[in-house]
Amino acid sequence: MMLWFILIALVAFVAAFYVWMNARAERDSSNPDTGSAMVEFGRAFPDEAIRALHSTIDGKAIFLRLHDGKAGFIRSHGTHYVCHVIHPDKLRVNSSESGQGLIVHFPDFAYLDNSFEFRTAAEAAEVSLWLLGSFSPKSELDAPVEERAATQTTD
Repeated sequence: MMLWFILIALVAFVAAFYVWMNARAERDSSNPDTGSAMVEFGRAFPDEAIRALHSTIDGKAIFLRLHDGKAGFIRSHGTHYVCHVIHPDKLRVNSSESGQGLIVHFPDFAYLDNSFEFRTAAEAAEVSLWLLGSFSPKSELDAPVEERAATQTTD
């Protein structure tokens, strides 16, 4: 009798483990890991420093702002990634009808042409600036010393 109880408990444990692992695999496939995508981009382009990133709503594309005014693009294909460095004069960008997305045409890589939807219109606008090479982050350190002194308050 005890042997049957142990056997049933073992089968129940294996079945529960199988269901749990399938649910985890399904969750992971619908939510790609941006960390592993960034590692792959770093392997493909070791000299490019990533400053910021935005992923699309479906998580299949990630746009990167790089250190020197260029942009990066990562397209997820399951656990594999296609990585590109984008030069501003090498693509066309239009706003999507929703206002929260971009329609991007890559003349050199036409198979990447697509409409990409972001969580907010602000993300889409920021990515479009990265892609077109117009992004210029304003930093307090970029201001002349006199301006910085004027903006600081004293107690």
